[in-house]
Amino acid sequence: MNSNEIKKLDKEKIVATYNRYDMVAGSGKGARCISVDGKEYIDFTAGIGVNSLGFCDDGWVKAVTEQLGRLQHVSNLYYTEPQVKVAKMLTERTGLEKVFFGNSGAEANEAAIKTARKYGSVSKGIEKNKIITLNNSFHGRTMATITATGQEGYHKYFTPFLDGFDYCDANDIQQLEKLVDENTCAVMMEMIQGEGGVLNLDEAFVKAAERICAEKDILFIADEVQTGIGRSGKLFAYEHFGVVPDIVTFAKGIGGGLPIGGAIFGKKCCDVLEPGNHGTTYGGNPVACAGAVEVLSRIDDAFLGDVAAKGEYIREKLLDIPQVKSVSGMGLMLGVEIEGKEAGQAVSDALEKGLMILTAKDRVRLLPPLTITYEELDEGLKILKDVLA
Repeated sequence: MNSNEIKKLDKEKIVATYNRYDMVAGSGKGARCISVDGKEYIDFTAGIGVNSLGFCDDGWVKAVTEQLGRLQHVSNLYYTEPQVKVAKMLTERTGLEKVFFGNSGAEANEAAIKTARKYGSVSKGIEKNKIITLNNSFHGRTMATITATGQEGYHKYFTPFLDGFDYCDANDIQQLEKLVDENTCAVMMEMIQGEGGVLNLDEAFVKAAERICAEKDILFIADEVQTGIGRSGKLFAYEHFGVVPDIVTFAKGIGGGLPIGGAIFGKKCCDVLEPGNHGTTYGGNPVACAGAVEVLSRIDDAFLGDVAAKGEYIREKLLDIPQVKSVSGMGLMLGVEIEGKEAGQAVSDALEKGLMILTAKDRVRLLPPLTITYEELDEGLKILKDVLA
């Protein structure tokens, strides 16, 4: 089918939960995407942080296709090698204890929420179920995670919401201390609020949250769905803040393009969930896990140092552009405050000129593949500079 046929069929047959941009992707390699019409684009989106190694990385393709030829699925009623390999890699590199596997960031956060509520009810009583999240946060689109999301715009139409959530302003330590009461079981936060505008939390606030959770014997949950797996220049962004959460949720970049997510549990809560408490048919799928093994095996200290260096390179180039007011974020997760043009218009204009970028509220958001080359960065940044001018 040509692009017009695909777009027509999409409009007729697919529920319009996304406002799509005017490009039909056909193929890709590295940080370059080719439309079905043959136009080439530099990719600064990585599939919203998913394609950590870029399009069709040779090592990743080999890993998943070899696994696909052996075993594509068997269910969690049985053991599989790729799943335990990923769990071993994650626990060894974080110092945490055990992993639950799901398929997405929302599922990962659901697992964390359920664990926190069982932890509270078992250790303190059934009414100890309140979870505090942050205003301007984003944790997913299921009923529990949309309730956890601290943005009113996501709360339209879907009432009644789950009880037991409260919201704190980011970086307000005094407010957090007041909100944590005898019924609180967890505090949950993103280290960088991605969908909220790529806004970094203050280190003092994050450390205070960890301290409060330890003092009150409640769980400290880090949502690393977008920030994790090397995106910030560390394996997980919480490492920048000098803290160790009780639960770390992950998804997006770990699969390299296949659906996989989950939660890593520390000693305090690694045995809270028992058979029958939680589960998922596809979670820890062998093919997705084979891809995750390849991704994690590539992300060593040198790789992370390269991500951090590329992030600083982009930041410096952006701040030389007159229309750029500020740059937030870490590593290859950056938010760009611009003037003279709406962020959404900048995205559309950039796409027309051959650059794929994103928005995050009123900012332009950049999430390039972690393997992007400096040549590709320069090419994309030149387009962005021209668009903003």
